[in-house]
Amino acid sequence: MSLKRFGVSLEQELLDDLDRIVENQRFPNRSRALRFLINEHKTRQSMASNQEVTGAIVLVYDHRITRLHSEVAQLQHEYNCMVLSSQHIHLDDKNCIETVAVRGSFEKVNNLSNKLMAIKGIRHGNLVVSAIEK
Repeated sequence: MSLKRFGVSLEQELLDDLDRIVENQRFPNRSRALRFLINEHKTRQSMASNQEVTGAIVLVYDHRITRLHSEVAQLQHEYNCMVLSSQHIHLDDKNCIETVAVRGSFEKVNNLSNKLMAIKGIRHGNLVVSAIEK
């Protein structure tokens, strides 16, 4: 995809806000920050209109609770049309992190995420999604 240059006129306050974003997020320049902000907006629109998204559900739990792994796996099988892959990592002698790559309508992805995070014993969970370019 080729890049196009264009000029942007902003009030000083908005320009200062943009520069703070560039600095805080460590973007190399304003253009990269604008691309990021536009993509973030597109993702929020996809979520609001229940369009297709891709993302990851990250779970942290105590692997010594044996039923947890089987409950997580069972839900993944129930939603197998959305689950692309799953990675299970042993962090230490008791903690595991499971990352589940997903793709589907935001509503269904969010539903799976909520069900996984609601399993008793899940210490922490997070859903990260991105809009899919068509």
